[in-house]
Amino acid sequence: MGLTSNKVLALAVLLAVALFVATIWLWPRLAGRNVRSVLGRVGLLFATQLMLFASVGLAANKSFLFYGSWADLFGQETEMGVVVDHSAGAKHLKVVGTQGVDVPGGHKPATGGQIQKVVIAGEKSKIEGPAYVYLPPEYFQPRYAGRNFPASVVLTGYPGTAENLLKGLRYPATAYTQAAAGNMQPMILVMMRPTVAPPRDTECVDVPGGPQTETFFAKDLPKAISESYRVGTKPRNWGFMGNSTGGYCALKIAIHHPGTFGAGAGMSAYYKAAEDATTGDLFHGNRNEANRADLLWSLDHLKPSKSSFLVTSSREGEGNLQGTRLFIEKVKPPARVSSITLDSGGHNFGTWRREIAPALEWISGRLRAN
Repeated sequence: MGLTSNKVLALAVLLAVALFVATIWLWPRLAGRNVRSVLGRVGLLFATQLMLFASVGLAANKSFLFYGSWADLFGQETEMGVVVDHSAGAKHLKVVGTQGVDVPGGHKPATGGQIQKVVIAGEKSKIEGPAYVYLPPEYFQPRYAGRNFPASVVLTGYPGTAENLLKGLRYPATAYTQAAAGNMQPMILVMMRPTVAPPRDTECVDVPGGPQTETFFAKDLPKAISESYRVGTKPRNWGFMGNSTGGYCALKIAIHHPGTFGAGAGMSAYYKAAEDATTGDLFHGNRNEANRADLLWSLDHLKPSKSSFLVTSSREGEGNLQGTRLFIEKVKPPARVSSITLDSGGHNFGTWRREIAPALEWISGRLRAN
């Protein structure tokens, strides 16, 4: 049973209840002062508390998906690495697994679409990273065989996992439902975490002498996907979206690479690269690069592009409201900016689940298949 399964959570809750009942039932029998009675009371209290905390922890993890599996929880990932050929003429994407989508008929690609687990090898950045690619059902249907599809990169926050986008935030299922309802066009999603050099948080920056994260997302990833799937190479074919750190990255890449991405959506984004113990020294004293990683500075100093931006916040509960309002003010034509402002929310999955459907509809409306 998986770490995030309902069965594991239900079992933990049942054990906690059973131990609580057993404690009440056996307590009178363990009322003595001998060693056996004392150890019995301590054991019952310890076991009950342990299962109670386990139940709460499992429930929180199921909701927010801090860890996607038991191996992830204990730091014991056992999946073998995949050798990717970097020689001339080699493809820069390798499919290492497929799975269905959690929708009716999701086990059939032409009915529910398909999720492919891939490894992307960055030609310029030399970064190799795993991703999940959602292909809509139309991708497999004969009448669309000669058609390209728009694509959007989707990033989690730091230090999230790509599985969060599938299970907790349900991007593929939401994209399927929105397209089936006619609210958006069928679209390919490339889902990743922004941490391509774990455990370091590189903030989608090309670190001097370190990971070339911006190059990976802005150049290598679109090239690898367009080589492997029916996706165009023009800005109108590509979007970028994400939450938290992923939202910052989406806006940053869209601002600095309008020749590749036509739209960027940042949910609960911040607007300046973080610098802390998780990031290390990102700029090595280069003030120009530090300024460039400040999105509000970039909007003031870079020539406006034809890109479209979406930003989200809440009137109560989120710390980015003021920055979001400043971002909106600083976007100048021919660029366009839209926003989602909830009455109340937080920096959490519950808030982002309320924004994903309209964000997908928005970004789909800014992109074209060809």
